[in-house]
Amino acid sequence: MSDGKPRLKRTIIIDAEGAVLGRLATHVAKALQEGFKVYVVNVEKSVLSGKKNMVIEGYRVWLRIKTLRNPQKRSPKRPRSPESLFKRAVKGMLPKNFLKGREALTNLKVYVGVPKELRGKEFIKVPDADASRLGREYITLAEVARAMGWKG
Repeated sequence: MSDGKPRLKRTIIIDAEGAVLGRLATHVAKALQEGFKVYVVNVEKSVLSGKKNMVIEGYRVWLRIKTLRNPQKRSPKRPRSPESLFKRAVKGMLPKNFLKGREALTNLKVYVGVPKELRGKEFIKVPDADASRLGREYITLAEVARAMGWKG
């Protein structure tokens, strides 16, 4: 059904600074399912709600899980960088057993900071995910990643 015209991909560039990780991930997953190409910048500045020690310990428990078959060679690879942690959060919100979910994840690009090719472009802030609405303690994704061994 091609009419010879190139199809323009709809793109969204989201600034994750000061956004709650889970709420932002739901908006990103929904946009991916609707066919948008989504770029998320400043992902290391997104936040997780909860006490610092509790959140870090929750992620560290995840690192200790091993397999029964040769744990040194075949243990599951756990994400440690902010980009990988964010992508995993979005991946968990997409349909995993369908091609549409896997294709949607290929349209997601996540960056620490702002890359050169996206400088000067308009960023969108998700108002529902604003961390200023939190009435409790929170920790940034960069702090969690550093506690898990990220060297960035």
